[in-house]
Amino acid sequence: MSSTPSAGPFQPLGADDPAVVGGYRLAALLGTGGMGKVYLSYTPGGRPLALKVIRPEFSEDPEFRRRFQQEVRAAQRVQGLYTAPVIDSDTEGPQPWLATAYVPGPSLAHAVARHGGLPLRSVLLLTVGVAEALDVIHRAGIVHRDLKPANVLLAADGPRVIDFGIARAADTTAPHRYGGERRHSGVHVPRTGGRRHGHPGHGHLRPRPDRGLRGHRRARLR
Repeated sequence: MSSTPSAGPFQPLGADDPAVVGGYRLAALLGTGGMGKVYLSYTPGGRPLALKVIRPEFSEDPEFRRRFQQEVRAAQRVQGLYTAPVIDSDTEGPQPWLATAYVPGPSLAHAVARHGGLPLRSVLLLTVGVAEALDVIHRAGIVHRDLKPANVLLAADGPRVIDFGIARAADTTAPHRYGGERRHSGVHVPRTGGRRHGHPGHGHLRPRPDRGLRGHRRARLR
């Protein structure tokens, strides 16, 4: 559920926006997407959160709810330097929501649209950071299915891959509920010989685990 870029990072809450979700007071609107809205909120200790509230039409679909619950549980196991960890969620309430750590930085899509192409060194570090994030996500048993520039955030200390716990749930929503169009998530993972391309160990970019950040230039294909 990537958010649409805006002129500024925060937008004021509108008349139709809730003031509180799951006990979290909403401070601003970060963006809107096909599956709902993303808000800025804070933990009781003051840490910022990106709180994503699912649209009512998805909430009313039993199959979506079942898959969303599975994906959120899986996403909670993802702990990596280049992902935004899940902090809290409610998958059973009237309107499901998911809270992740807020990443202070623009999306890759927004940065390129506003400033043009990135320098080569930045592209190399970005590529390896995203590959490392996907490695962690795959090890948790998740296939992202919606990896795109809008779902890669550019933080000061490296990229963050987001929204890996939502796309698969939306992929199973019945097509007739939304004007006859099935809402595929953008990335198809084909099968060849019973193996999924992109799974760790089957041909995707994977940095050497023993070299840390200094080993980014030595990332290789396996």
